[in-house]
Amino acid sequence: MKKTPQAGAEPENTAGDAGDRRRWFALAIVMTAAFMDLVDVTIVNIALPSMKTEFGASDTAIQWITAGYALAFAAGLITGGRLGDIYGRKRLFLVGIAGFTAASALCGFAASPEILVASRILQGGMAALMVPQVLAIIHVTFPPHERGKVFGMFGAIVGLGAVSGPMLGALLTEWNLFGLEWRPIFLINLPVGIAGLLLGYRFITESKAPKALRLDLVGVVMVTLGLVMLIYPLTHGREADWPLWGFISMGATPFVFAAFIAYERHKTRKDGSPLVELSLFRIKSFAGGIAVQLTFGIALGIFFLCWTLYMQIGLGWTPLHAGVTGIPFSLAVSVAAGISVQKLVPRFGRKVLQAGALIMAIGVLIYIWEANRYGLAIHSWQMALPLVVMGLGMGLIVAPLTDAVLADVPREHAGSASGLINTMGQVGNALGLALVSVVFFTVIDDKLPEVGPGTAFVEGYQTALWYVLGVLALIFAVMFLLPPRQKQGVGHEAEAGALEAGTEEAAGTEEAAGTGEPVKVAAG
Repeated sequence: MKKTPQAGAEPENTAGDAGDRRRWFALAIVMTAAFMDLVDVTIVNIALPSMKTEFGASDTAIQWITAGYALAFAAGLITGGRLGDIYGRKRLFLVGIAGFTAASALCGFAASPEILVASRILQGGMAALMVPQVLAIIHVTFPPHERGKVFGMFGAIVGLGAVSGPMLGALLTEWNLFGLEWRPIFLINLPVGIAGLLLGYRFITESKAPKALRLDLVGVVMVTLGLVMLIYPLTHGREADWPLWGFISMGATPFVFAAFIAYERHKTRKDGSPLVELSLFRIKSFAGGIAVQLTFGIALGIFFLCWTLYMQIGLGWTPLHAGVTGIPFSLAVSVAAGISVQKLVPRFGRKVLQAGALIMAIGVLIYIWEANRYGLAIHSWQMALPLVVMGLGMGLIVAPLTDAVLADVPREHAGSASGLINTMGQVGNALGLALVSVVFFTVIDDKLPEVGPGTAFVEGYQTALWYVLGVLALIFAVMFLLPPRQKQGVGHEAEAGALEAGTEEAAGTEEAAGTGEPVKVAAG
C-alpha cells in the first residue's frame, strides 16, 4: 500500500517506486487530458460560423465563445497551479477534469448563445485547474533520467493536438452526427473526460509542493477586473454604438493595473507570495519576451477568428473545405518549429525569431494581395502559398521563444517566469479576439450598405490582415530586447527550474514540455 505524501515531502519522493508501472498509466491519463484541452481550443474556431447560423448569434457572442475561454484560462492559470501545490495535484487535476467534462456537456447542449458563452467561460476556468497539474504530475511521477523521454512524448502530443484539432472540428461539424450539427465538438469530451476521471483516481499518485506559497486571491481579482474592464468594452462597444461607459472603463484600466502592482509589492514584503514576481520585469530579455508573447497572441487572436469567418461566411465554404485549407499552415508550423530549435537557433540566436516575424509578414502581404486580386473567386490552392509562408514564420517564433525569454532568468524564479509566459499569451489571445470588433466587424458594417456580405467580408478580412501586419512589425522591433544568442543550456535549465519550483511555475506551460510552443495561442 502506497503512502500518501505529506505537504512537506520532497516532490521527487511523492510518486513511490520509480519502477512502478502505474506511472505509465498515470502518464497516459494526464497526456490524454492535455490533448483534450488542446484539441478543444483548436476545434472551436472552425465551427463558429455554424454556431452563428443556428443561434442567429451576434458577432459579439461569437467573439466571446473564444475570448471567454481564453480570458478565464488566463485569469485562473497561476492560481490553479498554486492550488495544486497546496491541496494536492491529483485532487486538483480530478476536480479540473470533472469540471471541464461537465462544462463540455453544458456547451454541447447549450440552448442559446448566452448559455454557450457562460459554459465556455466555465470550461476555461476548469482548464485552469486541470492543465497546470499535468507537468507537475509528470515531474513527481518520473525520475530525472526518464523525464527527457517523457517530455519528448508530451511535446508530440502538443503538436498532434494543434494539427488535428481544426480538422477534427471540421469533420464533426460536417458529418452532422445524429443531427447535432456542431455540438459533437464538445460532446466528444464526455467519454474521454469520464474515463480520465475514473482512471486518474486509481492510477495517479497524490503529491504536494514542499513549501507551497499562499494564495493571492486579491491579486487574481484585481487582474481579472482589469482585463474585463479592457476587453468587455472592446467586444461590446460596436454593437452598443461605442457608449461613454466603455471609454471610461478602458481609460480606468491602467489605474487598476497600477493598483495591482502596488498591491503585489505589498504582498511581496508581507509574506513573499505575490501572484506575479515583479522583480522579473527588471530583466530586459524577460520583459521584452513577455511583450513579444502578448503582442504575438494579439496578432493570432485577430487572424484566426477573422480567417475562419472570412472563409465560411464571406466565401461560403463548408467547415470541411475551410479545415482542409488550413492543413498546409499547420504542417508548415510543425516543420519550421523543429528546424528552428534543433538547427537554426543554436547558430543564429535571436535573428531566427526576427526572421520568423519578417517571413510571417511576407505571408500576410501575399494573402492581402491574393484576397484583393481574386476576391470571392479565390480557391484553396491559391491560399496555400501565403499560408505556408506564414506557417514557416510562425514556427520559427513559437518553438524557441520560451528559451529566449528564460535565458537570463535566475533559476529560482524560472517557474514564475514560465507561468507568466503562458498567461500573457492567453491574455494577448483574448485581447486580439476582442479587437476583432474594431478591425473586422466595423469594416463589414460600413461596407454592407454598399456591397453584398461576401465582398464586405473580403474587405473586412483584408483590413484585419493590415492590422496583423502592423503587430508583426511591432513584434520584430520588440525582439531586439531578447538576448542576441542564448547561453548554452540556460534556457533548458530554467525550464527544469520551472518544474522544480512547483506547479504554479509549471503552470500548464506547454512550453516546458521541450517544444517551447505556446500551442493555445498558436491555435487561436
